Amino acid sequence: MSDSLTRASGIVFDLDGTLVDSTYVHTLCWWEALQQFGHSRPMAAVHHTVGMGSDHLLHHLLGDSRERAQDPEITAAHDVLFGTWHERLHPLPAARVLLNWCRDAGLTVALASSGGERDLWAMLEVLDHPDFDVIVTGDDVDSTKPDPDVLGAVLERAGLEADDVMVVGDSVWDMEAAARIGSVAIGVATGGTSAAELESAGAELTFQDLAALLDALQDARPEPAPGVWGTRP
Repeated sequence: MSDSLTRASGIVFDLDGTLVDSTYVHTLCWWEALQQFGHSRPMAAVHHTVGMGSDHLLHHLLGDSRERAQDPEITAAHDVLFGTWHERLHPLPAARVLLNWCRDAGLTVALASSGGERDLWAMLEVLDHPDFDVIVTGDDVDSTKPDPDVLGAVLERAGLEADDVMVVGDSVWDMEAAARIGSVAIGVATGGTSAAELESAGAELTFQDLAALLDALQDARPEPAPGVWGTRP
């Protein structure tokens, strides 16, 4: 097991598909939004792009020749569709316990999401409003994942160096962003992307789920004192 789990002083989590079980909901909403504007794309192709912000996702799916004036309208359609799912979303297993443990272990705990603030507060509600040290969304930066801007903003706000941070995510775009900024990329196969795909995109470590990551952290680091975030799974 890499000593990255032992020496890092900060941990940065993606949100969709990493802490909240929303990857396939986003896939469905983007697929439907594209259909509304006459764009038919295979569901698998749409799923592969989830984790990017809309600035990259639409380019990836529709290419340079698309009618760019539609981009804001397609994005708005997705946002409306996804909003109808807010109350039906659930945390991924062990998400709350993992966040609690990281806080109690003395790690700086941050959130870096390509999504915007429109959905952020609903997602934090799903997680019982964890007390992140830093939160950065796609609305805070010029370019979303796989560009490393959201991670760079986290590092700047937290006062941390890239090589002192673990970045946890479920998509290849999370892994690429972490590798590009020089942080340790940790992949979790919780959003439908395989460990092999995550490793090919730059993951130094991969885990089947958050519980496996938590087990590895507990093995690698001293047992923290109980904290105040609770113990709900």
